[in-house]
Amino acid sequence: MTAPNSTAGIFPLDKKGLLKAYRTMRTIREFEERLHADFAKGDIPGFVHLYAGEEAAGTGIMMHLEDKDRIASTHRGHGHCIAKGVDPNGMMAEIYGKVTGSCRGKGGSMHIADLSKGMMGANGILGAGAPLVCGAALAAKYRGDGAVAICFVGDGASNQGTFLESLNLAAVWNLPAIFVVENNGYAESTSRDYAVAVDSYVDRAAGFGLPGVTVDGLDFFAVYEAAGEIIKRAREGGGPALLECKMIRMYGHFEGDQQTYRAKGELEDIRANKDCIKMFSQRVTEAGVISRGELDAIDREVVAEIQQAVASAKAAPLPTAADLTTDVYVSY
Repeated sequence: MTAPNSTAGIFPLDKKGLLKAYRTMRTIREFEERLHADFAKGDIPGFVHLYAGEEAAGTGIMMHLEDKDRIASTHRGHGHCIAKGVDPNGMMAEIYGKVTGSCRGKGGSMHIADLSKGMMGANGILGAGAPLVCGAALAAKYRGDGAVAICFVGDGASNQGTFLESLNLAAVWNLPAIFVVENNGYAESTSRDYAVAVDSYVDRAAGFGLPGVTVDGLDFFAVYEAAGEIIKRAREGGGPALLECKMIRMYGHFEGDQQTYRAKGELEDIRANKDCIKMFSQRVTEAGVISRGELDAIDREVVAEIQQAVASAKAAPLPTAADLTTDVYVSY
């Protein structure tokens, strides 16, 4: 007999996988909500761009990846980092500019990297990750180890020449590269409908001979299944592809953005009706696969973990003048 909490025929993941997905999404959300609060108090230097509201996309894609797989992120990269397995403690220290950070306090929010996890780095330059991913995919192709490389861009970066050139290069060389367009509707404050000529980013993929698919980026399961097919195809030598995730950010382009370009009531509607984590929770609890109590327990654990990460970051030392020239050049 099938156990009452079995996921067979209901979800593409078993219960352990569903709990892992929820924990990842909740970790991203709590991490970002805490940064939102602390930045407003003046505790954090530099710019901060939050991934809150977009957790289902990053998590659904990254659950198919291993450490050998490379990703190149954007200025809105905290969610990608956490979903790829980067330590939130090191990330928090990096954002606070401390020497215990992922990049020893030299990168900050927009430049977190961890090559041991396949995270090539967030990037403050729009579209700059696309050619980097082509290089990583070319290396994987020559190694023949089945690794893939994934580039994330927003709807604004999708108009950059580097991104379009990379689509062409990946197609010409048949690289195991995947280009993810996280379409949250706004390039900073400019509506996607105003600045993008095509109706779908899949049309752009077709222009370069790449297959493409558009999914609801708020639906973890839609992203997970679409990404799984594309990634499997790339691993098996099928070449590059494009995945468009239609999603919503809960905060402004950057912390401090007044969001005057949004329609009246838009933010309230997002929180009430378009929260990807609420949607995930409702589906798995209504199916009887996971109890609300189990999710609540994860919530408490995640809050404690982020609180500890912040406390450790605040207590950590700043880099010294002697640290300025370390970790700059590679010695061969």
